[in-house]
Amino acid sequence: MIDSIILSYTTFVYFAAFMLYLLAMVMNRELLARLGTYASLIGLTAQTVAIILRWAASYRMGIGHAPFSNLYESLIFFAWTLMLLYMIIEWRTRNRTFGTFVTPLAFLAMAYASFSPNISSHIQPLIPALKSNWLISHVITCFFGYAAFGVSFGLSIMYLLKRLDASEKKNIFLKLIPPRGILDDLNYQMMVIGFLMLTLGIITGSVWAHSAWGSYWSWDPKETWSLITWLIYAAVIHSRMVRGWKGKKIAILSMVGFFCVLFTYFGVNYLAGLHSYAQ
Repeated sequence: MIDSIILSYTTFVYFAAFMLYLLAMVMNRELLARLGTYASLIGLTAQTVAIILRWAASYRMGIGHAPFSNLYESLIFFAWTLMLLYMIIEWRTRNRTFGTFVTPLAFLAMAYASFSPNISSHIQPLIPALKSNWLISHVITCFFGYAAFGVSFGLSIMYLLKRLDASEKKNIFLKLIPPRGILDDLNYQMMVIGFLMLTLGIITGSVWAHSAWGSYWSWDPKETWSLITWLIYAAVIHSRMVRGWKGKKIAILSMVGFFCVLFTYFGVNYLAGLHSYAQ
């Protein structure tokens, strides 16, 4: 299908964007960074078109639904939300070095979705549990939360790398990374956004679960790990607001939280539970 072809090419566009951003930092060339931005915009636009085409195709097949119903579609949407948030940050900060640490996540998500032999790209009818108006709101809120945590993960890596060059003059690569104060503030903002979106995702998922299975909470593996992830980021935000934690501690905790996000997203899909359809 045309949407799958577009998405496959988008994978390589995101890889090209990553390489351009990386070379721009290594060689200190603004032109390469600008080309990285153009590649990211082209990829995001093409991916948006492909998602719309896939959505329309499902209606032509008589099984119309939002393209968020399986692992392939969710990975595509995760990459889309990640790149959308990144482009907003680049536009706000006028700094392109963030692309070196965020675009690889989008590329890896797209590559895993497009080329993994265990993931089907075919449009499939919804199982009864997914036939709900809550599908779109639940998935969108959760994945914007995941994307914000992904950006936070990239910012945390940048912060820890920046600490290696205290003088900010020894290494050109590290010199181009924004000051630690800016990284720390952006990291906290992304975690707050991700936390709020994940909270909404859990709430909408609970309402959906009640209508589908008659219970707001079933201690399903996905629900349990979503709660664990929520508690970790709640602890990070609490530590920042109440105890004044900043810098290295927040960066490390952010990375721990994102690993929990990855397990919540991938690991529990292969455990028996109400969310096992995600594989």
